[in-house]
Amino acid sequence: MASLDNLKPLSSLTLVDRVELRIKDYIKENRLTVGDAIPKEMEFAEALGVSRTVVREALLRLRAIGMVDSKKHRGMVLTQPDLIANLGKVLDSNMLSKDTLKEIFELRLILEMGMADFLFARITDTDFEALERIVAEEQTQNQDATVFAMELEVAFHGTLYGISKNETLYRFQDMLLPVFRYVHETMLPDLYPYDYSGDAFVSHADLLDLLKKGDPEKFRQGMRRHLEPHFERVLQTFDK
Repeated sequence: MASLDNLKPLSSLTLVDRVELRIKDYIKENRLTVGDAIPKEMEFAEALGVSRTVVREALLRLRAIGMVDSKKHRGMVLTQPDLIANLGKVLDSNMLSKDTLKEIFELRLILEMGMADFLFARITDTDFEALERIVAEEQTQNQDATVFAMELEVAFHGTLYGISKNETLYRFQDMLLPVFRYVHETMLPDLYPYDYSGDAFVSHADLLDLLKKGDPEKFRQGMRRHLEPHFERVLQTFDK
């Protein structure tokens, strides 16, 4: 019997899918940038050998993600998509699988561990004052520092993301927060009271002190100890 090795799988892409990809290829090949005009529907239709209806639907998809927009007297022009806003449209805890929720939870922990250098490079006196107010509020409430009070946790860590002066990072973590909270409250076991390794807990006050007197590596170590219960819970629950 003849070999089937040379047979290629049939494409599952629709005609609109293929036109969308070709328009994107056209944009890349011609090195078009934000603000540049693109051909009209009829021009694309004639060049690609498809109907205007198909081209219109493909362009509507690109418009929906903020890649193109219609401008008066200019037609369709390239625009800069809002990546975070587009991702936020589909990030709903009730619509995501257990594995995806787990990975998003882990992603936020990874972000926490990776921003130390930016904090030390960009923190200001105003930032220190904001963190000090949060720590003072914790102490006023006489909160057991080893127990995560979610609202204060959000306030402190959200301020750290803001200190990074990276708007994309800040918006990204803010978008992940509802998923983080959902997994924290519904999918992970309660480990409190938690027995920290080496009996050394790092509080928000300790992290603030490390920001003032330490260096990025010491801060990373402190943050890892601070987040130890989260790492423990997610690894115990999902990696058994």
